[in-house]
Amino acid sequence: MREYFRYFKWIYIILAVLGIIVALLNVGHWGIARVANYQRTNKECTTEQRVFDHGDVLTEKQEKKLEELIAKREKQTGCDIVLITLNESLKEYARGIEPGVRYSEFVRVYAEQFWEENGFGYDRPDGDGVVLVDNWFREDDGSIYTWLCTTGKAKEAYSAAQIDHILDNVYRYVEKDPYRAYKTYINDFYHDMLGVNVFSLYVPGYIPWLVGIVSAVIFTACNWRSKRGKKTTTAVTYVAGGKPVFQVRKDRFIRKTVTQRKIQRSSGGSGGSGGGGGGGHHGGGGHSR
Repeated sequence: MREYFRYFKWIYIILAVLGIIVALLNVGHWGIARVANYQRTNKECTTEQRVFDHGDVLTEKQEKKLEELIAKREKQTGCDIVLITLNESLKEYARGIEPGVRYSEFVRVYAEQFWEENGFGYDRPDGDGVVLVDNWFREDDGSIYTWLCTTGKAKEAYSAAQIDHILDNVYRYVEKDPYRAYKTYINDFYHDMLGVNVFSLYVPGYIPWLVGIVSAVIFTACNWRSKRGKKTTTAVTYVAGGKPVFQVRKDRFIRKTVTQRKIQRSSGGSGGSGGGGGGGHHGGGGHSR
């Protein structure tokens, strides 16, 4: 056991230090959450409602619980947190506002318009906050779309990778348990706003794999020589007289024949397209299922 620890001791030490740092950061995160109590300064918002279950995927009890959770998280983050579910085509609506907009961004157009029309924003109309629009309707292209729209300091805090991360977490549960998915959205946003930008670390998914591969390489390198056994036999150990006898064979080169054939070649190409969306001062990103 000591031999194994000797080979891996620096990895263990590094992991222990990282564990202590994460623990301290979580304590700091908890402390900030305890004292955070932002006061809403936006007096022009047209509604106090935050959960708009137009898609009818939640129970009344679930809606109430989400509203209560949002009220708590808004004070801790200083951001409006809005959730909208739909179950209708947005094609006509979105292209009436932005002609030619892609299917994947119908929900973006809806999110931005809804946010602005209701004057959401914790500090001012169209200010700090986030809105998730999850449309359960399958559009003509065969996909269901979701969009996370960020504004104000929420836009500044979120990178494209972090938006993908929060939407991935929502999609992990949304089909089987919408309530859990939307609760995850609210809590992840809260942790991101108090964590990633203050006392938390964003760890990409490939890191655990990388650590495992590095550990395996180090172990193999350290143990390669120790695994090599001593030679107990040689090429002549079991040969009578201790001297091997080799049969001599020779190949004689007589002639060669070369055949040539012209190969016709053709040229071609391939391409792809991609992109994102976001209008004006809004940020965000979307997923589909």
